[in-house]
Amino acid sequence: MINRRDMLVCFGCVAAAGLMTRSAVAQTRYPERPIRLVIPFVPGGVTDAVGREWAHAMKALLGSVFIENQGGGSGSIGAAAVARADADGYSILLGSAPTLVVVPIAGHPPYHPIRDFAAISILGVVPVAFVVNPSLPVRNLQELVDYAKANPGKLSYGSPGTGTMGHLAGELFQSLTGADELVHVPYKGAGPAISDLISGHISMALLSVNGPMLELHRSGKVRVLAVATPARVTSAPEVPTVVEQKLPGMISHNFYGLFARAGTPPAIIERISNATRAAMADDEFRQKLIAAGFEPYLDSSPEAARRFVEDEIDRWRPVIMAVGLKLGMRIGDSESA
Repeated sequence: MINRRDMLVCFGCVAAAGLMTRSAVAQTRYPERPIRLVIPFVPGGVTDAVGREWAHAMKALLGSVFIENQGGGSGSIGAAAVARADADGYSILLGSAPTLVVVPIAGHPPYHPIRDFAAISILGVVPVAFVVNPSLPVRNLQELVDYAKANPGKLSYGSPGTGTMGHLAGELFQSLTGADELVHVPYKGAGPAISDLISGHISMALLSVNGPMLELHRSGKVRVLAVATPARVTSAPEVPTVVEQKLPGMISHNFYGLFARAGTPPAIIERISNATRAAMADDEFRQKLIAAGFEPYLDSSPEAARRFVEDEIDRWRPVIMAVGLKLGMRIGDSESA
């Protein structure tokens, strides 16, 4: 005789098995509907451009991906939306340094950059460059350091805003070289900074590498002294790196990566990651990113992406703490990193 308690246990096991089976089937069939890519900035910036290129590439690999721009809070509003979404792989965040590094260190966003997200892939980075007005009598970083030390308090550098990677790169440069009397001039985006650099209102700027800046460099309107990368960038192989100029600790870039809510099934995370690697292997897709100053990562993985973000947080935390940056300040837009 089977008693009532045994029957309830039996029914419970059957129900659990049914749920597990449905979950497994859902993972196998993923995606069964369009995927939402949350871009946590307004349309028109670098983040938006990268996200739309990825979404377009996914049509043949995963199916339909629609863009949802959720600007505000230096990217924290959009990131929080994905952290609250169902852990089913249908809401993906296009995360970057402002959202997953600067905001969590400088403020108190409603998410944790590691615990609340499942990393999928790092798409690549956009390096920061040291750019000067041609009238400044320096042609490399050592000459820049020497000039700054010989003219304390007289050399200003522009950035796209307080808390951007350009601003933080300037603080890191000062701490590494002892040229600690540079005057930071924050702008509302990269455009006004580069305009004032060309006109001579500022002598130097730390800005993300992009196509228009490289055109100005090649036409002689500005001079790019170095890119803050370990290796020369694909879009400007003629420009030396900070490592070549004896500043290996001066690496500074914005990164772009894909993140789902923590708890998303590993099989779904791996499916998206594999599709992204396939897109990166496509030369046309890759060249579109390179033309904009983007350095694609061709073989990222969920584990490598998680470690990447952890390393970036560890690397920038002391710089941000030393600056005393608080999230009450405005952090620049995505293209300003």
